[in-house]
Amino acid sequence: MARLADDGNFVVFVRHALPGEQVRAVVTQLTAKFARADAVEIIEPAPERVRPPCPYAQPGGCGGCDWQHASLTAQREFKAAVISQQLRRIAGIEREVTVQALSEEADGLGWRTRVRFAVAPDGQAGFHKHRSTEIVPVGDCLIAHPLVTQAEVTRRSWPGARSVEVAVAPASGQRAVVVNGRQQPQFLVQHAAGRDWRVASTGFWQVHPAAADTLAAAVLSGLAPKPGETALDLFCGAGLFAGVLADAVGPEGAVIGVEKDQAAVRDARHNLRPTPWARVHRGDAAEVLGRIGLAGASIAVVDPPRAGVGRDLIDRLCAIPGLRRVAYVSCDPATLARDLAAFARHGWQLAELSAFDVFPMTHHVECLALIEPVG
Repeated sequence: MARLADDGNFVVFVRHALPGEQVRAVVTQLTAKFARADAVEIIEPAPERVRPPCPYAQPGGCGGCDWQHASLTAQREFKAAVISQQLRRIAGIEREVTVQALSEEADGLGWRTRVRFAVAPDGQAGFHKHRSTEIVPVGDCLIAHPLVTQAEVTRRSWPGARSVEVAVAPASGQRAVVVNGRQQPQFLVQHAAGRDWRVASTGFWQVHPAAADTLAAAVLSGLAPKPGETALDLFCGAGLFAGVLADAVGPEGAVIGVEKDQAAVRDARHNLRPTPWARVHRGDAAEVLGRIGLAGASIAVVDPPRAGVGRDLIDRLCAIPGLRRVAYVSCDPATLARDLAAFARHGWQLAELSAFDVFPMTHHVECLALIEPVG
């Protein structure tokens, strides 16, 4: 990001540049309040700059990877700074953040287990340019998991297709190829938290092979469930967090999962069969909580989409008597900060915050916030 010398309020977001660099940039979008640009020449590089491993990670190339031109250490420092800045600006929270690597990968490549390719009118698969509908033909995607690459999507022709999505399960070696978002029911067997989980091929599962294990362990550690407690798992997906919480609270306890997506509800109910004290309701989380009450719940985990939890659900959570801690898994620091501010208005505070580099080479980051009543 840069600011014009004659107008400090006008911001230019410069893609392919790093903080502190002097670059020559070409403006790609101009509005009354800001502009976007591509750095086409690096005049004075930052110490953190590296050569992008992918030849398509350049101006006019693939729009997927934001930060291949920065070292992995620098990427995590930048992400930590973004999280801290959003917490300060939106929620008024001062917090130093460290973004943790999920594994010891040396290059940050080969991790993405779900990749969606766009298909051009000539049947060639590739990726969109940044903020564009134009499709860039590519060879192999370097951040894709090897099982995705082995599908050879970019080496085949897909006449009549608009998109081709490949999802894989590294532990089982399974792979699904979905054309135009439609497919007969198919399941992948993912492995995390010491057991297998059935997940629809088009359903949600963390894309980094180590993410589900890491987040499940962090949620379990942060909530510290006790035998006999009642736990909530909102936006429960295929039931990962509900499953580990059910094991912890035992048959004397209870876990209530809520999920809106019908296929995910089917998967969650299948995955939770070994723990019948864990049940899943289909519907909007705020509406379900308003309908069934759950006065006995003492811990909760929420894992919402990028839009965040929202005020209505926060109001309902904070009205549950005896709720002692909420684990909030977030893929967007801005909506996380917004929701933390909403919790604060009810007298709740951020107790702990962890951040994980679930998406190397991109600006995305996963956070786990542990929230509890003040006092």
